[in-house]
Formats: sequence, structure tokens, C-alpha cells
Amino acid sequence: MKSTRRSFLKGVSAGIVCLTLGQLGFDLGDAHAYAGKLKIEGAKEVISVCPFCSVCCQIIAYVRDGRLVATEGDPDFPVNEGALCAKGAALFTMYTSRHRLEKPLYRAPFSNHWVEKDWEWTLNEIARRVKDARDQDMILKNAKGQTVNRLESIFAMGTSHASNEECAVIHQAMRGLGVVHMDHQARV
Repeated sequence: MKSTRRSFLKGVSAGIVCLTLGQLGFDLGDAHAYAGKLKIEGAKEVISVCPFCSVCCQIIAYVRDGRLVATEGDPDFPVNEGALCAKGAALFTMYTSRHRLEKPLYRAPFSNHWVEKDWEWTLNEIARRVKDARDQDMILKNAKGQTVNRLESIFAMGTSHASNEECAVIHQAMRGLGVVHMDHQARV
């Protein structure tokens, strides 16, 4: 949609009129409710859970023709009562943004550009590099001769975009490899 000076002035004028009507005592609640319904009209309501932290706030996802059209907090859920934090409120945008990467990108060492790769190549490359690092740097015994099976050359950083279950599996996989240095950024 192209924005012109005329459309900008119309929008500002309409906003001023609405604010003025609201200040004069007119109830704009019905207009807001109607505007909200237009976005989700004809969409199927699906109850889901926000994946970003251990609170697990309930989310209402609206799906039309197999596509996500809106998300909002569930006002009937006692934990969040419809409220969402910044991450939960951005859930819809995160899944529908045109800037979201859908294919792996690879930048070779000393290169200045990214190359699109397929998933099979990417996962094989990650597995090979992890195995090489583990074979080269695994510490089997400490200075006292005790078995420790530590891998200190790999660091694992968790993400709030993973669900609690995914984070648990990642943590267990890293521990299984012997990785001891791990953190998680979803504490904010």
C-alpha cells in the first residue's frame, strides 16, 4: 500500500476525530470490538501454549485456510488471564514475518557472503564438526585419574524460541556429548 500525503492526512484526521469523540463521552468500545472481529472473522480458534518460557501462558491462535491470521492471550486461562509478555505478544509476527529465514544459510570461512544450503548438507556439516571437536578435545580423566568425560571446547546456548521440551532434549543431548558449558537466554 502506497502512502501519500493525502492518505496520511486522512488517517491523522480520523484519529483526531476518534480521540475527540472518546473525550466527549462517546463509548468507542463497540467500534474497537467490531474492528477486532474483522481480523478473525471466519477463522478457527485453536488453543495453544506460548513456547517461550516455563510459565506456559495459554494462547488463542486463529487459523483461516490453514494459515495463522492472529494470536492473543487467553483471558480464561488463570495464569496469564489474557496478558502476554513481549515475547508472547510477538508470537504471531515471529511465525509470519517475511524476514523469517526458512532455509539454512552458510558463510564459508573468510567469505563475505552467505550461500543457501539444503537441510541435509547443513545437519551433516554440524554433526561432522561436533564429532571432530569431540574426538579431538574430549577429556576422559582429570589430573587425579578420575573419569570425567568432559568436552570443554563446545558451548551450548539455549534459546527462548525453543519449547521447554525441546530445551530439555537439547540439554540432555549436550550432557550426553560431555558438554559442560551451557547457558540459556530465556531468563529475561
